[in-house]
Amino acid sequence: MTADPVSTVFAALADPTRRAILARLAEGDATVNELAEPFPVSLQAVSKHLNVLERAGLIVRTREAQWRRCRLDPTPLRSVAEWIDQYRRHWEGRYDVLDDYLRELKERPR
Repeated sequence: MTADPVSTVFAALADPTRRAILARLAEGDATVNELAEPFPVSLQAVSKHLNVLERAGLIVRTREAQWRRCRLDPTPLRSVAEWIDQYRRHWEGRYDVLDDYLRELKERPR
């Protein structure tokens, strides 16, 4: 069973190592070795993280001679942001109703 794209992105973002990799790639393209450098895990473990990010569409890997470079692809993040924005607008509307109600309570004579 294939998860929907938003679920796949959330699953990829659930891991702090993957979020750190994305933060690094936000600064610019990097090789797999450059991405692995700050982490106390094997190159194979970093490669598995990259596979998850790639399946979610968050990164693109290219091959230049013997180097494998990775770059960030923010497109899936837009879909997630739109999904979150629906709920943000909903709850902002609910907070506005609550604000109005609290203001009304304050203004009532005692």
